[in-house]
Formats: sequence, C-alpha cells, structure tokens
Amino acid sequence: MVEPTATLEQTSFRQKRRRELLTFVVLAFGIWPIVAVGTVATYGFAVWAYQIVYGPPGPHDINPARPNSAE
Repeated sequence: MVEPTATLEQTSFRQKRRRELLTFVVLAFGIWPIVAVGTVATYGFAVWAYQIVYGPPGPHDINPARPNSAE
C-alpha cells in the first residue's frame, strides 16, 4: 500500500519542478532578452547623445592646412 506522505512528497516535488521550469523559461526567453535589448539600446542612445554634443570621432581640424600655392 502507498503511504499518503510519499504521494504528497511526490506531488510536491513535481509542483516544485514545474514551477522552477516555468521560472527558467520566463527568465530565459522573456525577461533576459528584454534586459539585453534595453542595455544595448541605452548604450546606443548614450553614444548618439555624446556625439550630438561633442561630434563624431576622428580628427577635428578646425583650420585645415592650406595647400602650398608656390607651385
């Protein structure tokens, strides 16, 4: 004969396992992709805003050298 406590433990184990699996699926395919996209978007926005204020990277010659006109 099966003891009631053994059946209860088995049911509790199955419920716990199912809950953990559901939590993993929600985190792995729901929350973490949203966090990753948000992080990349925030970084991109920060770079864009920085370049709006300070200009794009590269040399910044305000007064470029004039070509030699002695030729």
